[in-house]
Amino acid sequence: MSWGKYLAKRIVSLAFVLLGLSILIFTISRVLPGDPARLALGPRASEEAVEALRKQLHLDQPYPIQYLYWLKDALSGKLGQSLYTYRDVSQDIREFFPATLELVLYAAIFNAIGAITLGVLAGRHAGKWPDHITRILSYVSVAVPSFVFAIFFQLLFSYYFSILPSYGRLSDGVAPPPTITGLITIDSLITGNLNTFVDALKHLILPSLSLALGMMGQEARITRSSIVENSRKDFIVNMESHGISEKKIMFKYLLKPSLIPTISVMGLDIAGTLANAFLVETIFNWPGFSKYGVNVMLRKDLNGIVGVVMMVGLTFAVINLIVDIFVAYLDPRIRYSMGGK
Repeated sequence: MSWGKYLAKRIVSLAFVLLGLSILIFTISRVLPGDPARLALGPRASEEAVEALRKQLHLDQPYPIQYLYWLKDALSGKLGQSLYTYRDVSQDIREFFPATLELVLYAAIFNAIGAITLGVLAGRHAGKWPDHITRILSYVSVAVPSFVFAIFFQLLFSYYFSILPSYGRLSDGVAPPPTITGLITIDSLITGNLNTFVDALKHLILPSLSLALGMMGQEARITRSSIVENSRKDFIVNMESHGISEKKIMFKYLLKPSLIPTISVMGLDIAGTLANAFLVETIFNWPGFSKYGVNVMLRKDLNGIVGVVMMVGLTFAVINLIVDIFVAYLDPRIRYSMGGK
């Protein structure tokens, strides 16, 4: 199978997965107890006003009819009115999603650097003191929640040393760049505003590092275990017997196959962080998508709930596709099976 056919097949399957997810979450959101129209208008609203809102949201129709109304709007780029912000959910997603996406992207960078570095260090020195230190750091990373790291970093670097900002995406008085991608660091670079880029980067360090540490420990241990296992295989032993340097074996032949399980887990962790960053966003007053998602769920905002879950599902699917492509690059056997080179 060629790369083009493989990608086309994955995109078609992705469309069916999202369709099934939309049906599932739409049904679940509708059968939850409570009247969304009454919750939106409050207990003092008249029955006439509540009934009018229910008709406006098609809540007086059977569930299949409600879904068809929603699907028709969704295909045209509209996800319905939010009962939390009173705007179209698609507009809310465009506003809040880039902030969390930027946060998660930088967390992924910190995580990849830290996890792979620690994993390689522990794998090359298995059973020695670097391995033991890495094991302890990994256990701490796994056991301590991200919001604890967030509070600790905020107290240490913002209040005690006062070297990094403690909240928001930009400092007071710093104007945001024109919106192009919604990611402030990228938009400021595109527009040539280096001062805004540096300020935005400072605001990203603490929250993204807090999120990264929650993923780093597990992936470092996976990398270490994979390196130790692969180092015992015949092709590595054969290279060592021929006098090839340890450094060349590690970085040219051993590291690539050893990173395959790490990359697979890393993709799922990154996508999960997108939906689970609520506490870190709250601590740093980050106007992000995860915080918005929790708020719409607490208010039983039906359209908001469906929009948030669909966006998270789409992110999972896209990241999973990217991971599969990257794994195929690392493993020639997968590449050749698809007709690639």
